[in-house]
Amino acid sequence: MKQEKPHILIADDELSMRQLLELMLTREGYHISYAASGRDAINMIEKHEFDLVLCDIRLGDMIGLEVLRAAKRKNPATVVIMISAYATAETAVQAMNDGAYDFLPKPFDNKELKKTIAKALEIKTVEHEKRIITDALKENLHFGRIIGKSPKMKHVYDMIQQVSQTRTNVLISGESGTGKELIARSIHENSDRCDNMFVAVNCGGIPETLMESEFFGHKKGSFTGASHDKKGLFETAHKGTLFLDEIGEVSPAIQVKLLRAVQDKVIRPVGSNEDIPVDIRIISATNRKLADEVIAGRFREDLFYRLNVIEIKVPPLRDRMEDLSDLAQHFLEKYSKEKGKAIAKISSYAIELLARYDFPGNIRELENLIERSVALTSTNIILPDSLAISVHKRLEVEDKKKDPFPEFIDDISEGVSLENILDRIEEIYIKKALEISNGRKERAAKLLNLNMRSLRYRMSKLGIE
Repeated sequence: MKQEKPHILIADDELSMRQLLELMLTREGYHISYAASGRDAINMIEKHEFDLVLCDIRLGDMIGLEVLRAAKRKNPATVVIMISAYATAETAVQAMNDGAYDFLPKPFDNKELKKTIAKALEIKTVEHEKRIITDALKENLHFGRIIGKSPKMKHVYDMIQQVSQTRTNVLISGESGTGKELIARSIHENSDRCDNMFVAVNCGGIPETLMESEFFGHKKGSFTGASHDKKGLFETAHKGTLFLDEIGEVSPAIQVKLLRAVQDKVIRPVGSNEDIPVDIRIISATNRKLADEVIAGRFREDLFYRLNVIEIKVPPLRDRMEDLSDLAQHFLEKYSKEKGKAIAKISSYAIELLARYDFPGNIRELENLIERSVALTSTNIILPDSLAISVHKRLEVEDKKKDPFPEFIDDISEGVSLENILDRIEEIYIKKALEISNGRKERAAKLLNLNMRSLRYRMSKLGIE
């Protein structure tokens, strides 16, 4: 028995937009109906069953929220996706609170829209999607703390498994914010030292004058302020793992003392004449290229080879963007729970916006961004306007969207309405210019390199107020 095509209602008062969406979605195998006004859309919803409604926020005779509410009254299972070039954050929030599945701003990415529609028809509700996302997160959680399914991270997982079974020193290299300490902890917890201490120290956070005492301890009276004996980090980590983060920050004088501790497995506290044997595994981490530091004479070659028996290279977030959605959802759930908010997901367009940013601060920057976004949002979904991303970063990622109509070239083989396509592109640029100029037509005309007469004619032709 042939499966019935999903029935989609397009509610938009722009003829060119209805034609564009009908052409694109018909080719995807959907049965399409369309309405030119809010009243027509509501009448059709009352008479027919639709699997999905694609509705503009601003219709000619009413706001799209009325169509959304009508669709949900008729059948709560109907998926409604809102689209608009004009919606305010408040309108988007209201749409989500009224049951919209997602919100996409115009101009939208054709591939992203098709992906969102296909996913929405499969999942139907935000609550169902949240369960699916949570299950997927569990599948992609490794060693109880690391998230990712990308090939580069799978290689890291294999390395963790292999080195955990040895007592070899490990160097973890990667940019700041990539999660090097999580990898170090995973190695420790999967080793035969897991029942003993994991001691983490940021070498860059200890003043050089105190570093020797912090690493190796001191005896009472060995220097001003040494009022009692103190164990150092090496002795504290005995039988366990010592994690030396940012090892490249250690001064040459301390490197000499570190070399002896690593090589001979003995330490001598400041002010003592006796050596203390230590049984520790050392895992180091750096955001520098230590080999270059050796060549430059800033890091001892013999210490480098003692620490760098096995190297694990952690990829930056920009090289594992297939993990972005899972990471963002993980942080969303973490901070939603922490702040007592019931936020189900991040909208598809918000994820697309994040995916076009290269995150120089890596996962740490993503986590910080999601935490702030959770604090600022007032709906059950993170929308693009809820993303706590600075203006210059938002412009940067939005500028990366080179071609707003990447699929029309492929569509030519089956015939297109070139006039409608050109009208739509022209409309998008005029509306964007008016938005940037706060509605001042003289300024918009200058941005578009048009005279006022030409701009008025084009606005009248396209029905732009």
